[in-house]
Amino acid sequence: MPIKRVIATDKALQLIGKLEKQHGPLMFHQSGGCCDGSQPMCFAKGEFKTGGNDVWLGEVGGCDFFMSADQFEYWKHTQLILDTTPGRGSSFSLEIPLGVRFLIRSRVFSDKELEELEI
Repeated sequence: MPIKRVIATDKALQLIGKLEKQHGPLMFHQSGGCCDGSQPMCFAKGEFKTGGNDVWLGEVGGCDFFMSADQFEYWKHTQLILDTTPGRGSSFSLEIPLGVRFLIRSRVFSDKELEELEI
């Protein structure tokens, strides 16, 4: 079975489901660290415009997940794990009004996993 670049915890999947009921299909973009630090941002699908400099990492909870190519160079050896934490972030991400925010945990791929990556 191929190894995924991005996965989600049960708490993150539950929050995605709740947000989808309110906003319809969703997408994620891993922020590059400007105003929002370096947190994943959740948008209604198509609300955030991706371009040729964005890398599609796969789907998480049925939602496309993107990251800028420059940032991907730093993260390409890790699996991103989408999770949630209590607290109000300072971004435009859809979960912020709920008093929670998405965050990324990561782990380094083994050499064998790197050979079996999905993309």
